[in-house]
Amino acid sequence: MTEQKLNRRGRKLAEAYRALGRQSFTTASGRRHAGNALTYGLAIALGISMLVPFLWMISTSLMDEFEVFRFPPRLLPSDPVWSNYPNALTAAPFGRFFINSAVMSLFIVSGHLITASTAGYAFARLRFPGRDKVFILFLANLMVPIIVLLIPRFLLVSALGWVDTYAGLIVTELVGVWGIFLMRQYFLSIPRELEDAARIDGASEWHVFWRVALPLAKPAIATVALFSFVETWKSFLWPLIVTRSMAMRPVEVGIAAFHSLYFSNWPYQMAAAVTAVIPILILFLFTQRYFVQGIQLAGLKY
Repeated sequence: MTEQKLNRRGRKLAEAYRALGRQSFTTASGRRHAGNALTYGLAIALGISMLVPFLWMISTSLMDEFEVFRFPPRLLPSDPVWSNYPNALTAAPFGRFFINSAVMSLFIVSGHLITASTAGYAFARLRFPGRDKVFILFLANLMVPIIVLLIPRFLLVSALGWVDTYAGLIVTELVGVWGIFLMRQYFLSIPRELEDAARIDGASEWHVFWRVALPLAKPAIATVALFSFVETWKSFLWPLIVTRSMAMRPVEVGIAAFHSLYFSNWPYQMAAAVTAVIPILILFLFTQRYFVQGIQLAGLKY
């Protein structure tokens, strides 16, 4: 009889522990779901806050020049003026502006990819005296405000006679320290065994870099190319300083032509800005997968 009571008591205790475990699991699961909901809510709110300026830009580009100044402001145009886009692109030589930006982007992105990949591989894999100190000096350059270098750069370009030329727009922008840092971090994440196997087969250091390391670094290369293209395409201050004629201005400086001292045509300016964003969106759509992968893997090892 005593044994039966003990068995019943044991079963009750077991059921109580199971119920307590289910309750704890339910509580932990509820907290986890609440945390996930809060995280998703904050991410959605942040995404909306970043999307609102673009939506406002598109809405303004479809208004007439008087509707823009109405108070209270309208979120949507009462009667979309689609002619703002062709009128804005013909009011200034935007064809030439886009060509200038394309030429700048082609050469600067190519320069960033060449210097970032070679220097990043050298800092990650090659051993030479003062390697780490030189790399720290490169990183210290990131802390120098760009505006501090404007006058020395302009004096140098002016002395070489490159003002209002493609050389003046491009040459001082060919090296990007951030790209070198990213490529170095990515090369450090590649297993050394792959490179050692190629060396055992008789490959030179150049062949190891070109045929082994560089193909594996496609995500980082795409990331560097995307960031470099975006920075070059939207550059404004340096092209504004180093160019003189309308024929040499890139698209961002050309958009500012709609803003004068006495009058600003905001619909035309916003229409030109929407058109200027399209190449960046297209490039991002094609490189998004590599871009995310490169950002994730570049910081795995220091």
